[in-house]
Amino acid sequence: MSDRLNEVPEMESMDDTVSPKRRNAPGKLVLRPQKIMIVNLYKDFKSKNPNMPYRQMMSEMSTTLGIGLNSVRNTVSEYKLTGTVSSPNKKRNKKCLFEKIDDLDRNGLRQKVHSFWMKKELPTLDKILVAVNEDPAFPNFKRTSLEEGRNIYYLDETWVNAGDYVDKLWVDKTIKSKHDAFKKGLTTGATNPTGKGKRLIVLHIGSHKGFLEGGLLCFLSKKNTGDYHDEMNSHNFHEWFQLIIPRLDPNSVIVLDNAPYHSVRTEKIPTNASKKDEILTWLISKGVIVDIAMFKPQLLAKVREIKGKYVSYVVDNMAKNAGHTVLRLPPYHCELNPIELAWAMVKTYVKHNNTTFNIDDVRVLLNTAIERVTSENWQNFIAHVITEEQKMTEVDRNMDEIIDKLEPCVLTITGDTTSDSSDF
Repeated sequence: MSDRLNEVPEMESMDDTVSPKRRNAPGKLVLRPQKIMIVNLYKDFKSKNPNMPYRQMMSEMSTTLGIGLNSVRNTVSEYKLTGTVSSPNKKRNKKCLFEKIDDLDRNGLRQKVHSFWMKKELPTLDKILVAVNEDPAFPNFKRTSLEEGRNIYYLDETWVNAGDYVDKLWVDKTIKSKHDAFKKGLTTGATNPTGKGKRLIVLHIGSHKGFLEGGLLCFLSKKNTGDYHDEMNSHNFHEWFQLIIPRLDPNSVIVLDNAPYHSVRTEKIPTNASKKDEILTWLISKGVIVDIAMFKPQLLAKVREIKGKYVSYVVDNMAKNAGHTVLRLPPYHCELNPIELAWAMVKTYVKHNNTTFNIDDVRVLLNTAIERVTSENWQNFIAHVITEEQKMTEVDRNMDEIIDKLEPCVLTITGDTTSDSSDF
């Protein structure tokens, strides 16, 4: 603690402190230099008036510095707890549209959405925007205004091999044989290695603003397996995710797939592979009345009745505790994650520029490729995924309509289906 106390510089002379002509504007951030002034004034008050009541001291400090009483108290508390003061977080929670408009406009927007459903049309964002802006009763909205105001982040893992390259060869049709090529100083095949070589495992996260700064996790593979998912485990992923959460915008949505290390549950729920004693213990811990004489299938039936209340994931809870929401993609629908398109762009750059097939050089190429993916690229990727989502929605709607129009299949059984002992 004593080392950290030195991080707060002393003012030259507290006797020269002059009350400001006007107070700090309400809601204005208290910057670190102001916090240092608060701490130094607090030290001066404590040394000259050690018996002064705490509340009186805080009030006089607020008046002297022209800074709000709550800001003074919070700064002193931070200093007493940590031994230093920090710069303020300049990020502010962005209000969504429904918080900016009145109840009348809210109700009008709902009616616009419901009108599409009444016409049996899908109320897409673009359709709602046109309908609202054509109505003179509403103010003009932009597309971003009708969005919820929550930033959406997309994360995923991939890999890059040291031997990745663009599989193209220049062919000289005048060469008749390997010996002829050798005499002319030419080769008859690719100069790159035949195997894939070493592999980098890569994890990142991004949004319409681009890849998140400081979000890259890249490490050298140690396993020689065909599936890069074998390299990632829940421990590594949870450590990375915990470091990423403070970097996200407030109240964000995090989109991810259903990889095993994304889907570690907070508690183990009994399955068919569980022993009977384990199932009994779990049910009793949840307050379920069971009979010890019940068979295992009967116990599992009770588990299925209540397990929906207790299915939760470690990652989801980590995000929820920080004010974020996790959104999981449908299984086997990686095309709905825009970061897949970003990875394709990154890998294309690496392949086109990989000439040494050295893993350290490939790592440099990877970092350069990631930096080349701009926010405009990301916005295009997201727009493409939205188009794909709309196509899938249209397919589902058409399937429902077609199935509803099908005539019911009625199986008519004719003839005598009875039998008696005389038939045998």
